[in-house]
Amino acid sequence: MTDTPLILAFDTSAAHCTAALLSGDAVLATTHEDMAKGQAERLMILLQEVLDAGGATYGDLTAIAVGTGPGNFTGIRISVSAARGLALGLGIPAIGVSVLEAQALGTVGSVLSTVDARRDSIYLQGFGYAPTNGPEQHPLDTLPDAARTPDLTVIGGRSAEVSQRLDARATAPAYPLAEALARVATTHLDTPQPRPKPLYIRPADAAPPRDPAPVILP
Repeated sequence: MTDTPLILAFDTSAAHCTAALLSGDAVLATTHEDMAKGQAERLMILLQEVLDAGGATYGDLTAIAVGTGPGNFTGIRISVSAARGLALGLGIPAIGVSVLEAQALGTVGSVLSTVDARRDSIYLQGFGYAPTNGPEQHPLDTLPDAARTPDLTVIGGRSAEVSQRLDARATAPAYPLAEALARVATTHLDTPQPRPKPLYIRPADAAPPRDPAPVILP
């Protein structure tokens, strides 16, 4: 091993299972699989495949980076729980990164990052300007005036629709999601970070189960 940080990043906050292995500024391995379900069974196998492809082991890692949402409630819990467990077992930090922040990475200027919240609404957060106090959910037909700014770039879920409504331009993220998560996490390596926790902006849709679900501790 060298002093170059080695970060394994992954995300299951949407209908996918994605991961990347980053050594300093270099991507050693990356993968993305679209899947509507089955992330819990696939994730750990996929992570081992990424490590093998990058010629690394869990013992080589400097940190874990994980997408904390917003997005699918079950998917977020799967990846955050996995990140916490790996970090505890390996004795390394787990760094939570919001998908909204990761999507905006590398795009210059005023950026509105969006994630499809379904039911004709979106999660949104601005970067490079201050349209909101943080991640928020809004219906597509009542986007906040605060989100509007000159020369705005919209990135993320339903960005074409959002950009039309805000008279802005839509573009793809500068980096694939897992790679972006790792790059954001790299900037936090020298600062103690809280354990990652799910970024839930709205209550879950499903009715509560008869038996309470496991609690993710603070």
